[in-house]
Amino acid sequence: MANKPDDDYDYLFKVVLIGDSGVGKSNLLSRFTRNEFCLESKSTIGVEFATRSIQVDGKTIKAQIWDTAGQERYRAITSAYYRGAVGALLVYDITKDVTFQNVERWLKELRDHADSNIVISLVGNKSDLKHLRSVSTEDAQSFCEKEGLSFIETSALDSTNVEKAFQHILTDIYHIVSKKVLDTEDGSRPQINDGRDIIVVDDHKDEDKANKKGGCCS
Repeated sequence: MANKPDDDYDYLFKVVLIGDSGVGKSNLLSRFTRNEFCLESKSTIGVEFATRSIQVDGKTIKAQIWDTAGQERYRAITSAYYRGAVGALLVYDITKDVTFQNVERWLKELRDHADSNIVISLVGNKSDLKHLRSVSTEDAQSFCEKEGLSFIETSALDSTNVEKAFQHILTDIYHIVSKKVLDTEDGSRPQINDGRDIIVVDDHKDEDKANKKGGCCS
């Protein structure tokens, strides 16, 4: 349950974590939101989410981060949760080449189901296991240049670049939204009503901020 201070924010962005099972999505989420890491973590069933607020350009950005299951049998369930997402971290394991090979399929699925303006970052996780690396940084960077993605390598185990990965994508989303590039089809600001959409609140323009927050998940 969100505490009271956590309800005080200027913008709320929905971000999804996607990628093969076992690449470390859940630990990236727990490291960023609770600064925790679990060596015995089990595969995510369906979808889970957590929230955390950060400061960007003097604004409080609350991230609602959804961790999606990587197994094929959950694909029909998780694809529905792409709706309303304005950011995605596409995660692979730098020690398992197959998880990198599957990135292209995940990217296609994301682009098929998510908003066309979604901000996407490729994340090579488990950078602490350099001695087991099977995916070169250069190959990942080349793929990102071709697909127009940002790229970063992280380690949920030792916290390397985890904060940076989330900060970067949330900052990029904020800059897009603040320039009014992300709009709904009718030109109005989207509102959260069922835990799967995004709410964008601007103190200076939305006098009914409190009412809009009333529909948000806690």
